[in-house]
Amino acid sequence: MHHYIDIHLRPDPEFAPHQLMAALFAKLHRWLAQTQSQHIGVSFPGYQEAPATLGGTLRLIGPATELTRLMEHDWLQGMHDHADVRTLVAVPPEATQRTLRRVQAKSSPERLRRRQMRRHQLTAEQALERVPDSAAETLKLPFLTLTSTSTGQRFKLFLRLGPSTGAEQAGDFNSYGLSSTATVPWF
Repeated sequence: MHHYIDIHLRPDPEFAPHQLMAALFAKLHRWLAQTQSQHIGVSFPGYQEAPATLGGTLRLIGPATELTRLMEHDWLQGMHDHADVRTLVAVPPEATQRTLRRVQAKSSPERLRRRQMRRHQLTAEQALERVPDSAAETLKLPFLTLTSTSTGQRFKLFLRLGPSTGAEQAGDFNSYGLSSTATVPWF
């Protein structure tokens, strides 16, 4: 995790910044999934929880060889007019280390009820007593709205930034460039 590439979104009168970021991130996700890369992490330098935003920059972090391999492919096809891709640069030595991971909310009481009915052989009425509509969890975190390639359903990928850690934690990144254990340089 010693190099990075910043991709800045250009303002566009036809698309909101969050739509462009979601499209950019979806393209990266498809490439990472297709190549099964586990060495490229992501960060969003403009991340803030209040108000919830990821900002206008996607930062790709990883070994120089992996980032070079990524940029040799045309995974940005269709985004060139919307993105300003910077060159490969070494991570500053004073960067802190943080985790950036996915958080999933238990947002569907109906799904939780069905699960209760299956697991505990409850009736619909019993499950409703155990899981009222007020049990829905809502998150106030930055997110990307993506479309599942397997089901075609749209979903929100909520992201939570962990606290600064003293040292880099090695580990693998998933096809979203996220890890619950590995850290990314934050600067």
